[in-house]
Parts: sequence; C-alpha cells; structure tokens
Amino acid sequence: MTDGAREDVLVAEDAAELLAILRDGLPRTRAQLAELTGMARSTIAARIDALSTAGLVAPAGDDVSSGGRPPARIRFNPGSRVVIAIDLGATHGVVALADLSGTLTVSESVRLSIGEGPEPVLDWALSSAERLFAATGRPLSDLIGVGIGVPGPVEHSIGLPVNPPIMPGWDRFDIPAYVRRVFPVPVLVDNDVNLLALGEQALIWPEEQDLLFVKVATGVGAGIISGGRLQRGAAGSAGDLGHVRVPFGTDAPRHGADDADLESVASGPAVARRLSAAGIPAETSADVVDLARTGNPEVQEAVRQAGRDLGAVLATCVNLLNPSMIVVGGSLSRVGEQLLAGVREVVYQRSTPLATQNLTITQSRSGETGGAIGAAIMVIQRALDPRAGAPGSLLR
Repeated sequence: MTDGAREDVLVAEDAAELLAILRDGLPRTRAQLAELTGMARSTIAARIDALSTAGLVAPAGDDVSSGGRPPARIRFNPGSRVVIAIDLGATHGVVALADLSGTLTVSESVRLSIGEGPEPVLDWALSSAERLFAATGRPLSDLIGVGIGVPGPVEHSIGLPVNPPIMPGWDRFDIPAYVRRVFPVPVLVDNDVNLLALGEQALIWPEEQDLLFVKVATGVGAGIISGGRLQRGAAGSAGDLGHVRVPFGTDAPRHGADDADLESVASGPAVARRLSAAGIPAETSADVVDLARTGNPEVQEAVRQAGRDLGAVLATCVNLLNPSMIVVGGSLSRVGEQLLAGVREVVYQRSTPLATQNLTITQSRSGETGGAIGAAIMVIQRALDPRAGAPGSLLR
C-alpha cells in the first residue's frame, strides 16, 4: 500500500502523546494531563474529545475534590477494539483475540507442521480466528488488524517470507493477501522471534528497554529490543543467529564441522542428533527435554554444551548491543537450568566486564502465548502510534 496519510492508524499524531500516557492504565484528570504534557487546557480538551469520539478513552469517575465540583477522570478504553493474533511455529500454532492493551481475551492452540505449506496452515488459522471472532458478536469495524508470526525470515515491509529454511512452500507467499480474503483489515507479518521479544518485554519486563530474546527450538534466532524499540534491520533479517558460525577455540574445542553454524550444534534437533550418536535415542527438542528431566548426566552435558555454543555467539551480541537482559525461550529452553548455565558460563567469560556488570540471563516466562501477545502488540503499536513502523509496513 502507499502509506501517505497513514489511514491505518486509529489516532492522529497530535493526540498520540495523550493516549500514550493513558495507556499505562492509570485514570487522570484533564488538569493532570495538562501538567504532564505542558499543553493548554483547551488543547487537552480538544484532543480528549477526539479520543472519546474514537472510543479510545472513556470516563473513569470523579477524582477527590479539594472544594467544589470534583474533576472528572479519563481512562484508556482497551476494550474498544479487537486484534487477531496468530503465532505459527515449526510445530505449533496459536490463534488468539486481544484487546488494545495486548491482553489475550481468548486463545486456542494446536500441534501442526509448518512444512505442510502456507494454504493448509493459514486455512486452519483463519478458520479458528473466524470462529473466535464470531463468538464475540462484535462488528468487523471493531477489528483493527491481524498480526502473524512465522518461523523464518520475513521482509516486514511487504509481509512476505524470504527463503525460510524450515518453511517449504512459503518463500514469497503473499500471506497478507491470503488473510485479507477473509479479514479485509490491515495485516502485519513478522518473524516469530521478533514477536516473542515484543510479548516477553510487554508481559514480563516492561521496564527493560534493551532486551535480547533468544529462541532455541527447531532453529535458533533472536529478537532485539534496543532503546525500547524492536530492531528489524534494513531488510528485516536482524537477529538471524542460527547461521552465525560458532567460534570454536582453545577453550571450546571443535565438536562440529569446521564451518558449523549455531543451528547445527545448539538447536533442539542438533542436540537430539548428538544424543542419538551416543546411543541415546532422540529426534526432537521435546525428546531432549524429556530425557533431561530424567537426570541422565550425558544428556545434561549435551544440553550444557549447547548452552556454551549459544553463549559463544551471544558473547559477541552482548559486546555489540549491550543488552540489560537476555531471555532464552523456545522448546529447548524448557530443559531449564543446564542450558542457561552453559550460556552464562561463556557469556560472562568472553564479554567485557562493563557489558555484563548488570546483565541478567534468564528463562522465558511468557509461555506458549508469548508470540501471540507479541503479534497483537505489533498491530497495536502501529495503530496507536502514528510514528511507529516504516511507510508501507502495515498492509491493506
């Protein structure tokens, strides 16, 4: 689409500052908003009227009076609109509805294979979304958009997967156009790890402005939040850690091919292959997690080594990006402390002291709906913040 006047946003730029303040959930009076923004009372009144007309704010009752008529308070109204959020992984799918705060109101999930191809997978997702939305009884005009995460590189400005290694049949498939046959609303598509980063930050670490989310599952990737904003890079490929060569050295003898990349030694299937070669049958990340829970020392060491390999790549990321937090998620992260211990061992050893003095490395806490929350937030940010995103990145 041509972006021009940004018809996809719900709020004009001059009112966005007020709405951003109210989106923290605290009701405020017009006088409090004027004090916070420095705007004139008349300007505040005009912009509150515009937001009220759009249904984005609503009365919140009266404040305590200091004499005379108590001042009315205004609150954000997240229930005024609906977002459809779809999170597609290599082996799972989640479909949910969310309000404008990013809170999921209903969701459902299934096991699936992304390798079945775009049409069967999207048909399931759209059928589920249609059913969930119909159950709300709300008009289509309340739906502000659809956010979708997929497990591969995405050219975010046009919403197309580009050469996704574990998504046969999806290369350059026009996901937005396919979705708009059912829901004629703006559609945003992004890499699933970017959305996990958005969801984890919003749900668990809202105060963290510099966060690196690392997904370790069938593949390995990262979502980068720097300065409070998701960083996609020039073409949307930022965070593609899976194809970074692991820096083997004297303190980490080579245990893969000379040109081994991170995915080939630290992903769930890679650890499973290592165990199978050692006579411990395993095929998937889930198998590795189940085996790790038995306390088998060979399994625990294989998992810890995967953490070390991951840490060897993340140490460079820490020196380059200086995050305050690294969150490790994905199916393999469910093995727990052994993977994180391997990551910490190498990151704290190889990164600079200044970069690690306040660095926290922890396991994801957002659960299986983290990606769906991120998909909803992606659409909400675009709709409520006229400055968010690049021109054309919300597709009609």
